[in-house]
Amino acid sequence: MMKETQKIKVLFRQRSMEMGGVEKVILSMLNGLDREKFNMTICLNINQGELRNEIPAHVRKVFIGEGRENFSKNSLIHKLQLAKRKIKLDKAHKNPKITAKILNADFDVEIAPTYATFSSVLNSSNKNSKKIGWFHSDITLPKLQPLVPEILKQIPQFDYFIFGSQQTKDILIGTYPKLNIPENQVVRNAIPIEELKKKALEFTPKFPEKPVFVSVARLHSRKGFHKLMEAHAKLLKDGFDHHIFVIGDGEEMTNLKKQATELGVTESFEFLGSLLNPYPYVKNADFFILPSESESWPLIIADSLILKKPIISTNVGGIPEMIVHDRTGYLINYETDEMYAAMKKFMTEPQYIEKIKENLVDIEKQFDNQKIFDAVENIILNLTKN
Repeated sequence: MMKETQKIKVLFRQRSMEMGGVEKVILSMLNGLDREKFNMTICLNINQGELRNEIPAHVRKVFIGEGRENFSKNSLIHKLQLAKRKIKLDKAHKNPKITAKILNADFDVEIAPTYATFSSVLNSSNKNSKKIGWFHSDITLPKLQPLVPEILKQIPQFDYFIFGSQQTKDILIGTYPKLNIPENQVVRNAIPIEELKKKALEFTPKFPEKPVFVSVARLHSRKGFHKLMEAHAKLLKDGFDHHIFVIGDGEEMTNLKKQATELGVTESFEFLGSLLNPYPYVKNADFFILPSESESWPLIIADSLILKKPIISTNVGGIPEMIVHDRTGYLINYETDEMYAAMKKFMTEPQYIEKIKENLVDIEKQFDNQKIFDAVENIILNLTKN
């Protein structure tokens, strides 16, 4: 057994632990990496989010600012606490020694699991640590463009770079062929299969007596729920009765609820907010649908496949690496009409759905977690040898 002093000290940097794909990747790494080899710490900018208490006990957690969960319910005090936190975070951003003092430790490796923490890791006051960047995004995404010049400047500064999907890597290289990318590898996201199946059995949601579609995602404009709602309203108008549950929260909630009122679908297009355990909804629904404009390697698609759910998804990011069109799911373009046609097909062709379900029987064999953890462990071990 490796002594504590011999373990490789690994630091993960993250903004907060709201429910999301990157946060789940971090949790899978903290749980899956060999604790006999690695002494792990996670530093949150803000101690906030549904997953903040899911960090395993053997991982040290530190944070710079308190999360909203610990703020006062009094609106005036709440505003003062927010302002105070902002000042604290700004100071820590400008002076990395503040975070170093909170951490009170030197690390062999520092990991930025998303571009949002690239600067935190690269500007670390620990100049001797090896720096790993992890990238899950489509570099051509319109909303990312204001950040792209800075991201392109940061990528070559890392000692090693991990891509969340082959498509993420291909698009970056295809768009910026002259970019000096460090040594790199595609590492897909790990899925806690047994835990997922167990969670899916925790309760049985009450569904209406009609076809039910479920979707799980943060409510951002690029997730395409406005288009899904248009397809939903058109299907209802054409006599195809069904219900949609959307699990997730985000800045688009207000716009989507307004759209639902305008389209008259507030009863049939239901927002459940963010749930720590969405899996019983996925398991018990008839179908899963992901209408995103862009994705990397979305965990929820892998989760839904493991729960043997017929899926309709946009053909974006690493999704075609996960779903074989017309065999283990149905891939569409990011268009309302295609969403409409695919949903109609799922509701009206039971034999087609049976065929997909048959092809999902052994699907979990394609998700090999140990390979993923081994790949990340080898990256860290090789970096620290030098």
